[in-house]
Amino acid sequence: MSRRHSHSHSSISFSAALRLAQLSSHLTPAVSSEQSSTMTKSKASAQAAHPLTLIPGPVEFTDEVLAAMATPSQSHVSPQFVEVFGDALALLRQLFFNTDKRAQTFAIAGAGTLGWDFVASNLIEPGEDALVLHTGYFADSLADCIATYGGKPTQLKAPIGDIVTLDAIETALKEKKFKVVTITHVDTSTGVLSDIKSIAALVRAVSPETLVIVDGVCSVGVEEIRFDDWDLDLVLTAPQKAIGVPAGLSIFIASGRALDIFRARKAPPTSYYASFAKWLPIMQNYEAKKPSYFSTPPVQNIHALLASLKQILAVPLADRFAAHARMSDRIKSTIASYGLKQVAVREGYQANGMTAVYLPDGVALPDLLPRIASRGIVLAGGLHKEIATKYFRIGHMGVSVTDEDREDFDKALAAIKESLAEAGYTV
Repeated sequence: MSRRHSHSHSSISFSAALRLAQLSSHLTPAVSSEQSSTMTKSKASAQAAHPLTLIPGPVEFTDEVLAAMATPSQSHVSPQFVEVFGDALALLRQLFFNTDKRAQTFAIAGAGTLGWDFVASNLIEPGEDALVLHTGYFADSLADCIATYGGKPTQLKAPIGDIVTLDAIETALKEKKFKVVTITHVDTSTGVLSDIKSIAALVRAVSPETLVIVDGVCSVGVEEIRFDDWDLDLVLTAPQKAIGVPAGLSIFIASGRALDIFRARKAPPTSYYASFAKWLPIMQNYEAKKPSYFSTPPVQNIHALLASLKQILAVPLADRFAAHARMSDRIKSTIASYGLKQVAVREGYQANGMTAVYLPDGVALPDLLPRIASRGIVLAGGLHKEIATKYFRIGHMGVSVTDEDREDFDKALAAIKESLAEAGYTV
């Protein structure tokens, strides 16, 4: 089968606006009356028929989560909401396999990106060094955030589609003292899965005072993350991916060690809103079922978070992870049978919640994604700036995977195959 290696744009510096246009212009074309019949209504869902969103976040949502988002107005210090918020913070501990009460879970109005600000403004003082492990687009952004607050990021870059090796990390840790090491557990731009357990163990052996920070935006709820057992210091995420809640929350857990480092800061936090000094007592109070206030929490989002966490934790997390692994294997093997290659090149280090797929020779994103969208399936274009026009991404996480009555990926894989044929590629 042919492979696409032409039309390289690696030398082009894409602006944020151009990347956004690249991603969005071809994803969801206007739907005609003829196309409306391709929209999907799940057998088990009360939701109106709509194109299936199978990108690496946001994902499809359950009826219960959407109903919770429609909770009537409620005071953020009412006994009813305090109970909901406290339960959500407690259940987040279960999602992270955390029982050490010195750690604290947080759910704050904002995007997943806000978690970076908390790391950079609370755990790194101006002039301190941070080692940023780079497996894709989001390491660049995290490094930029750290520098914005006065930290000194050093990026350790893997080749596109590969991991940063343990040997390379060990060498870097021995050359300089780093306040933090940051790991993108799953980089959404490449689908590369990093081994955070092994990296954390290495950091503890070589540089035990260095904090281990995990960007789990595209992994929490799909990949196993044992916060206590693996001796992690902060894991940040967002709700709109595997947690299955509309965007609007910055969710993270910070270890007792990280909080002690914060308390020992020489300088105050370099952010007003993203400050542990402001938010730690608020989260502690809500988890203890006591009303508290610094800034108004997004009441409906917290209700939806609790609804989703109850659904997620109603089955053993090991079963949930296994279901995502099975779906990932199915999608990746089917894509390979079409003659297509993944961006993530190393077996065993490929995400279970998404797949990044190189286009075949002679097929461009505008040739393929609109055709797939016309069949009621929304996939994502490329994001990594060096290969953005050369690949597309499939998200396979959340209810589309765990609800056995849904046929989302039967439809998606068929749509990809048919659309490739229409675009002139023979599977």
